[in-house]
Amino acid sequence: MTQTILGANGQIAIGLARELRRSYTDDLRLVSRNPRKVDAADRVVSADLLDAEETAKAVAGSEIVYFTAGLPADTQLWETQFPTMLRNALDAAESARAKFAYFDNTYMYPQDDRVQTEDTPFAPVGRKGRVRADMATMVLDEIARRDIPALIARAPEFYGPGRTQGFTNSLVVDRIKAGKTPLVPVRADRARTLIWTPDASRALAALGNAPDAYGQTWHLPVDHSHPTYREFVHMAADTFGAPDRYTVIPKWALTAIGTVSPQVREIRELLPRYAHDNVFDASKFAERFPDFRITTYREGLGAIRAESADRPDPAGHR
Repeated sequence: MTQTILGANGQIAIGLARELRRSYTDDLRLVSRNPRKVDAADRVVSADLLDAEETAKAVAGSEIVYFTAGLPADTQLWETQFPTMLRNALDAAESARAKFAYFDNTYMYPQDDRVQTEDTPFAPVGRKGRVRADMATMVLDEIARRDIPALIARAPEFYGPGRTQGFTNSLVVDRIKAGKTPLVPVRADRARTLIWTPDASRALAALGNAPDAYGQTWHLPVDHSHPTYREFVHMAADTFGAPDRYTVIPKWALTAIGTVSPQVREIRELLPRYAHDNVFDASKFAERFPDFRITTYREGLGAIRAESADRPDPAGHR
């Protein structure tokens, strides 16, 4: 069974490739502009997902297609490129009569304290949120037409090993590793839901290879303890043997920084979510896959700590 990953160089895609080869297929195709093998046996195909013909050629002969492509946090890029990439991918999958698994995020959800489920209505805040809502709707329309089997696999904010990109890694985990005081956006007393990136990859592989998962939206599995940032910092400090302290950056300060920092400006539309409890419910996945082993926050932080301890420092010492 040929399984193809579109956008194959990202962190979720790399973990997905490992899990697919380990558990589901010996015929794996990795597609991006400059694809790199994860395993020596992987097939790599160079294609620009903005080009419909290249995308169709890259997908031809596939039985399952995973869309894990990402773009930098640039609103204009998202608006001008993301929908085209997804449309080309869906059309290519339809031409190949392949199943389609779309890896999604939560930008389209309301940024308030309601519990997020697969049935939560879209209410995006900001332009990137509207792009993600439009893209998810594109896949939902495909599901409704039943032209090809398709599913949506949705994940909340990342935390994880390696070069995981996300607020929590950059503001909390990476700063603790560097001996700096963690920074907490907006409030420290609100519940948060984070997904361990290797769990997201494993779960996406499980969904893609479960015939009954298609035609639906799925929330990917998370540790349902939902710690506050205060509690998460405490766990991280305890894990790394660091001082249990943090600094809260209020919304007004982040807004002000955004006037001079393009990076901060691009994520300002997400700030309202940090003023509220952010509870992402993945009970549907847990019921369908009861044997799926979810990584706890303490286990995840411990894995990051072990990874850090195993890497040589700049002087070459371990």
